[in-house]
Amino acid sequence: MQRIVRCHVWLGLLVLMISSIVWTPAEVAAADKPIVWKVQSTWPGSNLLHFSVQELAKIVEEMSGGRLKWQVLPAGAIVGAFEVLDAVSRGLLDAAHGWPGYWAGKHAAAGLYGPPPGGPFGMGRLEFISWLFAGGGLELYNELLQKELKMNVVAFFTTSLPYWEAFGWLRKPMASLDDLRKLKYRTSGLGMEMMKTMGVSVVTLPGGEVLPALERGAIDGAEWAIPSHDILIGFQNIAKYYYMPDLRQPASYQEFLINKEKWAALPPDLQAIVKYACWAEIIRMTAVSVDLESKAVEEMVNKHGVQILQTPEDVMRAQIEAMDKVYAVESEKNPFFAKVLDSQRAFAKRAVPHAQRIQPPLELLSQHYWK
Repeated sequence: MQRIVRCHVWLGLLVLMISSIVWTPAEVAAADKPIVWKVQSTWPGSNLLHFSVQELAKIVEEMSGGRLKWQVLPAGAIVGAFEVLDAVSRGLLDAAHGWPGYWAGKHAAAGLYGPPPGGPFGMGRLEFISWLFAGGGLELYNELLQKELKMNVVAFFTTSLPYWEAFGWLRKPMASLDDLRKLKYRTSGLGMEMMKTMGVSVVTLPGGEVLPALERGAIDGAEWAIPSHDILIGFQNIAKYYYMPDLRQPASYQEFLINKEKWAALPPDLQAIVKYACWAEIIRMTAVSVDLESKAVEEMVNKHGVQILQTPEDVMRAQIEAMDKVYAVESEKNPFFAKVLDSQRAFAKRAVPHAQRIQPPLELLSQHYWK
């Protein structure tokens, strides 16, 4: 009897050993198979913002040990630049890299994440990013997308430009607001509503369509970003008058949109890798852009004959008056817009005066060293 029992025990162990030999390799292979996301940007393939998505993909793959990979595609590869939000929500794309201001046509409050004209309320780059990550801005943005727009997405902020954007490019010079009102000008986000209020004829176009429209004369001028980004698109080959500064848009932050089911399916460690990789890209892209800025300006002027000109003062004064009107009108008709704007105003009320007090007059140093 004991011999029979021992035989059964050994037979059972043998079956387990054979099963492990047969099934373990397949299970291991399945476990080792990477998760691959299809990610489209809203930028042309030659744009620094698209390069940023590619760098993000490298960071995520490296930090995850190859467990999460992104197939990165430029604007238009699957859907148009202005269609990526809906595509991610439907699951046609797993994720996308875009700019919140593009969704201002769906909900005006999205324009408040551009960031909007004037900062808003005088907020600079540091104050705005602090509002996003410490003042509730990110949570409000996900509320906007998920509850107001009913989008099946999760959003993070990433990829920052370091400076307030330039006013932009003109095919012929302007000396005043009256001159600007005679032109057809490309802009986007809440800046478009601000310019309309100023009496300017405006159109909005995705990045890949701006330069062709300027070249064929469909528009007389356009804004895009800052010199290090503009030069890659090729504005200097079409227009020779480049105006700065501008109050239309402070240093911008881009977004990374993820389908909610795809996000929920990630284990916690991969979720953390995506989240903090997005944060890290803010620093990396800032450093790259600052380094390239002065080089781009020198090339524009010395090689391409671009004239860098001062934006007329009456244009910027008109911007301040117009942005206040836009904010008032939108707040009156849109409760969620007012909710986000009130949050920004409350944060700016304490952060902006302090920033002004603690920052020394850097123009004194600039005049002393660089005339």
